[in-house]
Amino acid sequence: MHGGPLVGDWVTREPEYHIAIAPGEIPPLVLLPGDPDRARLIAEGFFKDSQEIARHREYWSYRGKYEGVSVGVCSTGIGCPSAAIALEELIKVGCTTFIRVGTAGAIEPSLKAGDLVIFTGAVRDEGTSRQYAPIEFPAVADPGIVRALADSAKARGVKYRMGIGHTKDAFYSEFPEMVTDPERMRNYWQTLRRANVIATEMESAALFVLGQVRQVRVGTACVIVGESIDKEAKIVGKPKIDNLTLVALDALKKMANR
Repeated sequence: MHGGPLVGDWVTREPEYHIAIAPGEIPPLVLLPGDPDRARLIAEGFFKDSQEIARHREYWSYRGKYEGVSVGVCSTGIGCPSAAIALEELIKVGCTTFIRVGTAGAIEPSLKAGDLVIFTGAVRDEGTSRQYAPIEFPAVADPGIVRALADSAKARGVKYRMGIGHTKDAFYSEFPEMVTDPERMRNYWQTLRRANVIATEMESAALFVLGQVRQVRVGTACVIVGESIDKEAKIVGKPKIDNLTLVALDALKKMANR
């Protein structure tokens, strides 16, 4: 579907301003967690011969090998604006294939903490992607990555749900009592549920739109944290990232051969 990043003047030779990475320092296949410390944990726990590339602002980056394939990881911080900066600059230094690995809140009530969700697309309930394309433009994950993630989850016996996600700017809009119009927000979440949107997070829609605009491959796999949005207990501790990371790395390895 995609032929790689834009070339010419778009690809730079100096370290990028925000991520502090130069061309050649990070492999083309990259995991994108939000949390900088999660980037470190992924590199130290799952990469062979891991090396730190840079730590600048919310962007911590590492490279290494996974089952013989060169891979990288770069944190994006929280939300679409900082995630879009990371993706733009990673593309400029030559990266082509990205999988967001993060956490999401359940909208589908059957999802439980620790379950894996794979997004086929995302509701654009955020502002960043509108800077790139009109709201009518769909936020769609790369189908090759979606297939690779699903195949990897099946092969590992990891429980997962595939479907449309939701991306927002305000984390606490999940909690209707925290917004100025609680009734409207409750109705909104119920509308998403009736439309079979499965989970909500804060980065994927912008990453999907930007991936299409820049002609690179982008996908998302998240682990559910806490209970669904209509339950009292919203967040339950820190989720384990082992299954999420292994499924995503297996998928990157598959994409290396495509």
